[in-house]
Amino acid sequence: MSTHPERSGSKFLYAPFEVANARIEANERVAQERWAALEYRLGRIEASQERVERRLWLAVYGVVAVILAQGVSSLLSITP
Repeated sequence: MSTHPERSGSKFLYAPFEVANARIEANERVAQERWAALEYRLGRIEASQERVERRLWLAVYGVVAVILAQGVSSLLSITP
């Protein structure tokens, strides 16, 4: 024999449902997705920063090369 009295209506009205646990799980999933998106964006930012740094060093080396070339050129033009 059942200890529960007979109930009429939907079983979902009487089924135990913990709203707090469902909300916590949903918030955890949202936080995980946000963290993954943040890591993705940070990876993209780091990659673009490396490209900018590479271009900057290329420009620095180019300026130094031009200055050295002018110095060598002036030394060669002085000597008869």
